[in-house]
Amino acid sequence: MGLAERRAAKKFEDTLYPPLKQQVETAAHFAVPIDVNWQSLATDEQAHLYDECWPKVFFTPLTEALEGITTDDMGRDALKSGLHRIVIRNTGGIYSASGGFVTFEGGVLTLDHEPCTNVDDIRDRRDAIQKTLEKAL
Repeated sequence: MGLAERRAAKKFEDTLYPPLKQQVETAAHFAVPIDVNWQSLATDEQAHLYDECWPKVFFTPLTEALEGITTDDMGRDALKSGLHRIVIRNTGGIYSASGGFVTFEGGVLTLDHEPCTNVDDIRDRRDAIQKTLEKAL
């Protein structure tokens, strides 16, 4: 990761991430810890795409999936008791919702996806997250 990527990742973390994190917490109805592996998201030669891609690949589908689960007290209670942490990373070379992008083990929801690939497949990622959580909770 070069200087341009480090700068863009830090800018995203400082400016765009806080409201996105708040949206996730609002959708979840509690302050769930989120661990973002910024270094793995900061792919070479794509710093100019981070602001557009990262929300679409990770945060929008996550927020929408949580909103789908927490439509009633049963969903809110199940999520709060079962979800302990969210991990966002790019370590598996995964580029689609059907390729193992989402896992849920031991209360940890992990989203692992190439951060600038298949960006507009938001609905597919949302559905994968929601189905994974609903099955496990």
